Amino acid sequence: MAWIFLLIAGIMEWGWPMGLKYAWTDKGFHYGPTALAIVSILLSGFFLFLAQRDIPVGTAYAVWVGIGAVGTFFLGIWLLDEPANLLRFVFIGFIIVGIIGLKLASA
Repeated sequence: MAWIFLLIAGIMEWGWPMGLKYAWTDKGFHYGPTALAIVSILLSGFFLFLAQRDIPVGTAYAVWVGIGAVGTFFLGIWLLDEPANLLRFVFIGFIIVGIIGLKLASA
């Protein structure tokens, strides 16, 4: 169950950078995306807390950050028209391999 909590925590990590990105536009400050960011931070932290009861803190933190980084990377490409070049995918692949490696090493 701890790994499911960690996966949820990592997915919740996607919400706060995206919320902050949309919180300020050329039309000014927006409360909705800011609220999304705050809720995402709180939920992400809560699920990380639950996961760390059974997963070593270093492993949990690295996987949590990795899931957040990978998800935000793809959301940036999909929603924000960020660059999608081969080299960026190669390096995000390294992060994915690291996440998988940490999961396998903790079994």
